[in-house]
Amino acid sequence: MFVGNVINNPKTYFMKTGIIIPCYNEENRLNENAFIEFVNNNKDYHLCFVNDGSRDGTLKMLIRMKSKATNDISVVDVKKNVGKASAVRAGVRYLYNREDISHIGFIDADLSTDFNDFKDLVKTLKSDNKLSLVFGSRNCGGKGIVRNNFRGFISNLVKAMILFVVGLPIRDTQCGAKVFTRTIVPVIYGESFVSRWLFDVEIFLRLKRYLGKENVMRHILEQPLMRWEHVDDSKLGWVDALKIPGRLVQIWSHYVVKPSFNLVSPSKHVYPTVEVLQTPQMSIAA
Repeated sequence: MFVGNVINNPKTYFMKTGIIIPCYNEENRLNENAFIEFVNNNKDYHLCFVNDGSRDGTLKMLIRMKSKATNDISVVDVKKNVGKASAVRAGVRYLYNREDISHIGFIDADLSTDFNDFKDLVKTLKSDNKLSLVFGSRNCGGKGIVRNNFRGFISNLVKAMILFVVGLPIRDTQCGAKVFTRTIVPVIYGESFVSRWLFDVEIFLRLKRYLGKENVMRHILEQPLMRWEHVDDSKLGWVDALKIPGRLVQIWSHYVVKPSFNLVSPSKHVYPTVEVLQTPQMSIAA
């Protein structure tokens, strides 16, 4: 069951926005100084790094970062690689059970979306009580968007297929910068995702089903990013790209053709392969 501690009096807590950073073999791409500087200068944020079964020195690096900002950084260690969808979900479950977290979001470990843009997303979300999700867009006019040719080709191809599956006027579902209100979290993350990597598509399909096609766009907002830059050493290659159409068909079948997604809280199963490091022990379902 997706249960968090009830906050009877939120004013007694210094409420923060939790940012999840999923990491898989990111030792060479993590900008340690940038993350430490951010939490030192922004005490209304908490960083939650999720190590997704990395085989390099990522975990050691995350532990070192946490030692420099013990109260502002958490590390969730998933022992076996499970993919970005489950890694983000593990981080969400941890943050949701913290009493000091009011909003939860995620960004990519390479900081292709910078902190200034992410803070703008949070500001927009907090400014309108009707919104449940604000997400960045690389296709809405931002002037600092830089892609390489391969990523641009793949992005346009995937975008066309996703628009058909989602059936909503969204220009960029796959941007790795999104922030949610706490109240919508059980709807989006209550059940495991079908896809390891295309879970952003599932997020919008879940919201569409929960809020209704006519209402969903009133509660989500696509906001242009002022800066986004592809960082080399991406894990998306031609082989992965060729699998995307099949994965989208699987998602389409699951949510649209023969809907099997139920808006229920997940079970209370405990998975021993997930651990929160250097904090009081607690169990988290991956």
